[in-house]
Amino acid sequence: MGGGPEKKPEHLLCTLPFPEPKAILDRIRKSFPHLSITYRDLSHQDNFATDSGIPDELIHFFSAGTNHVQTTPIYKETTIALTTSSGIHGPQIAEWVLLTSLVSSHAYHTLHAWQTQHQWGKQSQNSRLRTIRDNVGQRLAVLGYGSIGRQVAHVAKAMGMDVIAFTASPRPTPESKHDRGFIVPGTGDPLGLLPSAWYSGLDTASLHHFLAQDIDWLVVSVPLTAATHHLLGAPEFDILARRHAFLSNISRGQILVQPDLIAALTAYVDSEPPLSEADVQAPAVAQQGAPRKGLRGAALDVTDPEPLPEGDPLWDAPNCIVTPHISGLSVMYADRAFQVLEANLKRREEGRGLINEVDRERGY
Repeated sequence: MGGGPEKKPEHLLCTLPFPEPKAILDRIRKSFPHLSITYRDLSHQDNFATDSGIPDELIHFFSAGTNHVQTTPIYKETTIALTTSSGIHGPQIAEWVLLTSLVSSHAYHTLHAWQTQHQWGKQSQNSRLRTIRDNVGQRLAVLGYGSIGRQVAHVAKAMGMDVIAFTASPRPTPESKHDRGFIVPGTGDPLGLLPSAWYSGLDTASLHHFLAQDIDWLVVSVPLTAATHHLLGAPEFDILARRHAFLSNISRGQILVQPDLIAALTAYVDSEPPLSEADVQAPAVAQQGAPRKGLRGAALDVTDPEPLPEGDPLWDAPNCIVTPHISGLSVMYADRAFQVLEANLKRREEGRGLINEVDRERGY
């Protein structure tokens, strides 16, 4: 009798830009007693991949992507398994997406200004307050239906929205629509049941077909790769402008052609017709017939470059919310990222495939 062969000693090196999470590491030591752990409290270092202390079997990233290391020798010249923390960001980023969208659609900047001025404002003082439309029946399009996009869809469906999804490769069967990465319990769309329609492709025609599906709100959540760099520019914004879509980007700033986005946002304001009494009485009808151009708004947690220079015109783009890459922040971040690592340590012991393993050819 016995507990099986004794596991060989292994070493886990953690290099992270915050103090050692002792309770989490104690949990890992208890689950994997053969594992010794070294923790280094470091600021981010671009040359970390050449550190001689880096393990040679598995590297787990606390980020959702690995674009920041794709030019390093470890990525290009080794076969070391690389895994990401994709899946842990869905709850907090979906909340940011919803927050910023509602701030825009409900003219919250005006409401907050009234409060700071101790002013009981009137609808007549702001035309946008008289043309608010709730999200019921509107269409949300998720460009990149991964863990974050699935949680945004989860929330959007609860608000009565229709959801459509776009992926790089086709998902023709029910099984192919499943989320096979890390899932925070109770979140997302594990079985891929929420979208009313799925679209896919790596070519411009497929992307344009997707964007032409009467979209009211586009959420950009694709990984940054050579294929997605400047994926959305003037031609794509022109398609979205047919319904003056709102755009949320929580991916990377380089996905968008930023000057083209500014132009699309500016075009909407420049083409605003005067608000008549009929608009006040029946705003939805008036909006549908208004000869508007461009996009009605955008929320960007990522820009190109980062940090965004003080004099960049994006700061002053109309109806545009810019935040400094903070949508993923949560006190649960580290714990969930370590949960992904723990799941993969268990899978290695059992001889099973890793979750969230990076495909170097695809770039994610």
